[in-house]
Formats: sequence, C-alpha cells, structure tokens
Amino acid sequence: MYQTLMAEKEIDIEEIFDQFEDLRVVVVGDVMLDKYFWGTVDRISPEAPVPVVRVNQKESRLGGAANVALNCKQLGAQVTIASVIGNDADGIVLKDMLKNAGIGIELLHESEHRPTTTKSRIISRNQQMIRLDEEVTEELNIKEEHHFIDTTLRFLQIEKPHLVIFEDYNKGVLKQNIIDKIIAHCKNIGITTAVDPKFANFLSYKEVDIFKPNLKEIKEGLGIDVDVLNEKTLFDVHLRLSEEINHKVTLLTLSEHGMYYHDNTQGALIPTMVRSVSDVSGAGDTVIAVAAMVYELTRDVAVMAQWSNLAGGLVCEEAGVVPISREVFLKELQQKF
Repeated sequence: MYQTLMAEKEIDIEEIFDQFEDLRVVVVGDVMLDKYFWGTVDRISPEAPVPVVRVNQKESRLGGAANVALNCKQLGAQVTIASVIGNDADGIVLKDMLKNAGIGIELLHESEHRPTTTKSRIISRNQQMIRLDEEVTEELNIKEEHHFIDTTLRFLQIEKPHLVIFEDYNKGVLKQNIIDKIIAHCKNIGITTAVDPKFANFLSYKEVDIFKPNLKEIKEGLGIDVDVLNEKTLFDVHLRLSEEINHKVTLLTLSEHGMYYHDNTQGALIPTMVRSVSDVSGAGDTVIAVAAMVYELTRDVAVMAQWSNLAGGLVCEEAGVVPISREVFLKELQQKF
C-alpha cells in the first residue's frame, strides 16, 4: 500500500530530504537538560545500604522541546526554540548547547522564578539506577506569560515559519492562553501546527493540524479504556478526538503495537518496525519532529506515519535521549521503501 502510494504520488525520498533544508520551524514548549552519569559499582556504602557509583563519564544532552528542535535541525531545517529556562548554571549550559547546535534562541526566555528543568540519570552496566529531577511545574506567572505571547506572536508574524510544533511535558510553559493565542495566530497567517500533548493540557489544542498522543495519554486524556487495538477501536478514538479538538490529523503511537493515523479521508494501523530496543527515551520527540516536517512537505498522512514510525524505531536503538541521524535515516528509508 505504502509503496504504491509513493509511486502514485512520485514522492522522491532524496527530494524530500533536500526540501527539509528549506523548512523554517518553531518549537514551542518545555525544554530540559538531560544529564547522564555513567559509572561502575563495586561496593555498598558504609553510610547506608546503597550502591556506590564510581563515575567515569558525564554528558549533557538536549531534552524535551529542545530535543524536538534538535531532531528538526538534524534533518536540515532552520529551527527556533520558544521556551523558558532558569537564570542558573544549567540554563547557561542548555543555551550554549542550543546555540552550538545551530538552533535559534531568540524566543528562549530566562525566569527568576523557576529553575531550568534538569533530569540527571545515574547509570551502571547499562542499567539506570536512579533519576534526579530538578524542576518547577507551576504555570508561568502573568508577566512571563504575556511577554512570552507577545514575543512569540511578533516573531511568527515577521518570520512566518512553515511549521510550529508544540512539545508539552506539563512543566508550565504551555498554559491555556499561550496555546490558544499561538494556534489562532498560526491559523490566521497559514502556519501548520502539530502537538505532542500531555495530560494537563490534553484537550487544550483546539483546531491544531496534527495531534500526536500515545496510548497512555489517550486513556488519561479522554478517560477511556482501549482494551482492543484494531482499526475500528482506533478510528473511534480519532472520531472522539475530532469532536473534542477539531483537529485535522490523528497520529497515535502505540509502542510495540505500532502506530495509527487518520485524517478523515484515510487511515490505517501500521506495525512497529521491529528493532533492537535499547531505550525508548526521546522517541516521541523524534516522531513528532519527523511527522510534522514530512506532513508539511507532502500533505500525505501515510508517508508521514511510515517515516515517523521508522524514525522512532531508529532512536530507540540508542541509549538515552538522542536525535535522529539524517544519514542513517536516509539510508534506512532507501532500503525499506
């Protein structure tokens, strides 16, 4: 079906990759700094019955909305991040990493009232032993909210990007008024919108173009059980979502069960690309980045789903939060399609 569709529409994989470089993308949402401490354990602490990890490697990576932005950038797009960080050392690190990756930080705001969201993972023998989260999840205060809206809408009006991606981790940046104002402005000036939602704002993204929840978020956000995963039950989920938010495209990720898509004209349940799974962290970031960019260029939901499904599988082969590799992704697409 997919190969026929590709042939009928004459979608050239290399041409799409070339067009990625022409896309201008703004990612709005909760950025994070992901810290990794790798080490070895060979004794128990005399202070408490806990293992002592002797750290031999440390690394920081872009997480949350910053990882979505990095995925878009890795594929060649021109990307700007719109978010809030703390006025702290982790914020400086995150800002420098974004700049070094070539991601625009004109819409990255510093707050005196919240720290930079940071997740620190302690890992030994490829096993995560503990995670430490430094964060404030309260919504932005009124002053921060108004400044965020004003600067973002002004940027969208002047720069007119092709695509706005909302990456919501329920850390307080994406509050109702911000969501409403940005989506409305995007609709007025013809910018495609996509969202990777979370529970708190699940039904807030009225009239967004692409809505990409996972199965857990569907169950929590709609308050329903989906015990049987088939095209009928998933189409019913799509209809329920359409009634609630009036979006265009549903892209539902189902973990090992694959992915479901529908745009009110066509849809399908597609199997997952079976791979050697190392870590699912950040896979959703990759899926929304690839899906939104492919949809913007092709307006083909089948191609959008197949490509993002493959991309999500690829990053699951890596340990920790990593973005998609343009070269590896291109090679895999050429081999499979």
